[in-house]
Parts: sequence; structure tokens; C-alpha cells
Amino acid sequence: MKFMKQAFILANRAKSHDDVPIGAVIVRDGKIIARGENQVQYKKNPTLHAEIVAINRACKKLGTKFLDDCDIYVTLEPCAMCATAISFARIKNIYFAATDEKGGGITSNARIYETDRHLWRPSVHQVPEYADESAQMLRDFFALRRKKQ
Repeated sequence: MKFMKQAFILANRAKSHDDVPIGAVIVRDGKIIARGENQVQYKKNPTLHAEIVAINRACKKLGTKFLDDCDIYVTLEPCAMCATAISFARIKNIYFAATDEKGGGITSNARIYETDRHLWRPSVHQVPEYADESAQMLRDFFALRRKKQ
């Protein structure tokens, strides 16, 4: 799955500037139209998760607020903030690698699409063949961070 591989490249870029290694790509008609990596530490902004960065770039590129003909590929299950932004942007499909038991907003924790309050519910797909790679990248990142402290 070439789009998930691109998301992993972005996750590594996030790691290079001491951000949690999460990457996202937005795809339309089989082509990547926007990329994003976590930039929370880099830009000192708690809202700059990979998904939000990618959504902002896609909307700017297409000149629209709705991405209903787009899919998003993310290395980790989106948090509640990102899952809500994905809903507001009306993204068609979410593909994610690893689940996030602590902060996941879709299948693990908040489960925001299970309420009646979301007007737009994307189709959600886990890509299990990338789950171990994503989880290991995150474990390694946080182990190194704890070691530095």
C-alpha cells in the first residue's frame, strides 16, 4: 500500500524534529494531494497533528472546505480532535495502521463516530499489515525520549 508507506516517511520526518512520529497523506483519484506530519513540538502548537496539517494543506490546494472525494492514510488511529476534523472535512475513508489505546478517537477510546452527533461518518479501515511497524516506531520514540530525560 504505497500511500501508507508515504505516511511512514512523514512519520520519520516528524521524529527528526522531536515530534511524535505520526504521518498522514490525503489521496484523491489515486494521487496524493496533501501530506502532513506532526508539528506540535516543531511549531509549538498543540493542534498541529499530522491529520490536521494534511487537511489544511488539502483544503488550501483544492480551494474547498470539503474533501468528500478524498481518503486519508495515517500511521496511527486519529485522536478525537483529528477524527472530528476528518468528519468536518467530510473525508470519505480513513485508513490507519496502529490503534491507539490511550488516545484513539475512533476504535479504541473516544469512539466519536459511534454517536449520533456526527453529520458525516467516514468509512474506517485499519491496515493491520502496518500496525506492528507503527507501534514499534512509537515505542522506540518514547523509550528514547524517556532515556533523554
